[in-house]
Amino acid sequence: MPSFDITCEVDRNEVKNATNQVRKELQTRFDFKGVAWEMAEEKNTITLSAESDFKLRAVLDVLRDKLARRGVSPKNVDEGKLEISSAGRARQVLTLKEGIPADVSKQITTALRASGLKVQATVEAGKVRVSGKKRDDLQAAIAHVRGMELPLAASFGNFRE
Repeated sequence: MPSFDITCEVDRNEVKNATNQVRKELQTRFDFKGVAWEMAEEKNTITLSAESDFKLRAVLDVLRDKLARRGVSPKNVDEGKLEISSAGRARQVLTLKEGIPADVSKQITTALRASGLKVQATVEAGKVRVSGKKRDDLQAAIAHVRGMELPLAASFGNFRE
C-alpha cells in the first residue's frame, strides 16, 4: 500500500550557509563598522546579540532575508522575546522547529479523516504517515494538507509504493 510522511524539517546546511552569508554581509556594511554584534549557532538555536535593539533588529532582518533565499520557511523559525540587559545590550534567541508537535499532528489527522479521502493517517514520533490504496488519493491528501493553515511548514517525503 503506497504511503508518504508529513514532516517538519529544517536543512541545517542551508541555515549554516545563511548565517555565514549574514556574517560576510555585516562585515562589509557601512552602518555596522565598529558595532559589536554576535551570532552563535547551536543545535536548534541561533542566538543574536548586538549593542542596541535597533542593531539587533537589523541583524535579524538580514538573517530572515538570507534564510528565505535559502529556502528555510519563516514558519519553522520561532523568534524568542527580545531581551535588553541593564548595560543596554540586546539579545534574542531563534529556535528552529523540528518535528511535528502532537497538537498539530492531531489537527492534520482529523482534517484528513474529515476530508472524505480514502487514506489513513497515523502519528509516529514527530511525523504523520499517510497511506492509501491509490496514488491519486495520496496526491489529494498532499493538496489538502498544503491548503491547511498550519503553524509550521510541512514537507512531504519518504514516498513508498
